Amino acid sequence: MNEKKVLIVEDDEITALNLKISLQKQGYNILCISDNIADANIQIAKLHPEIIIIDISLEESSDGITLAKEIKTRHHLPFIYLTSYTDNEIIAQAKETEPYGYIVKPFDPNSLHATIQMALHKYDSEKNRKNELLSLKMDKSNLEKLLYSKKEAHEPIVNFGKNYHLDISICETFYKGTKIKLTKKENAFLRLLVSQMGMVVNFEQAMKYVWEESGATENSVRTLVWRLRSKLKDDIIKNASGLGYFIEE
Repeated sequence: MNEKKVLIVEDDEITALNLKISLQKQGYNILCISDNIADANIQIAKLHPEIIIIDISLEESSDGITLAKEIKTRHHLPFIYLTSYTDNEIIAQAKETEPYGYIVKPFDPNSLHATIQMALHKYDSEKNRKNELLSLKMDKSNLEKLLYSKKEAHEPIVNFGKNYHLDISICETFYKGTKIKLTKKENAFLRLLVSQMGMVVNFEQAMKYVWEESGATENSVRTLVWRLRSKLKDDIIKNASGLGYFIEE
C-alpha cells in the first residue's frame, strides 16, 4: 500500500501513541503528532499531510472543531474526528464542518483503517468531480461569461480582495483606482482566479489557460504566482496545499 501521510492532532499522550502505533502497523506514514491548534496549523502547512485525525476535545474543550474549520478554509484537506463525545450540541457543531468521518474512542484498529480509506476515496472523488466541472468552464468564452456575471450592475468592473478591481472591458487590474502593470500571463492568471473566486484553480487549469503553448510546468505556475504576488499590495492569492491557488470570495 502506498504510505498515506497522516497528521494526528491529539493532546492525550496515550491515545496519540496508540493511534501512531496502530496506523504504522497498517502502513501509514505518521508525519507528526500535534497537541494544540497553533502547532497543528504550522505542521499542516509545513508537512502537507494527505489526511488529518483531530480529537474534538483538544485542551478539554471543543477546540478540535475550531481547527477543523481552519483546515477546511485554509488547507482544503480531508479530516476525521476522534471523539468520545455523545453531547448532541457538540455533535451538531462537528457536523457543520463536514468531516470525512468519525472515530469513536476507544477505537478499533480495523475500523480506523476502513474510515481513513473511505475518507481518502471520498476526498479524491470530490476533487476529481470539481476538476472536471472547472475544466468544462475554463475555455475563454466561458471565462468571460463568468467574469461578466460578477461585474457591478452598471460598470464593467469586478471587485475582489480589498480595494482591487478588474476592468473586464480593457482587461486591466487596478488597486485603489491605479492600474497595476502586469505581464500578459500575470493578467491572464489573475483573471482566471477572479473568475473562480472562492474556488481553487489547480495547476493543470492554470497551465491550460495561461500558457497557450506547450512546455509549462507546475514550477512555471509557482514562479508566475511569486512574481504576481510581488506586484500586489496585499497577500490576496492563497495557497491550496498541493492543489493550486485561489482568491477568497
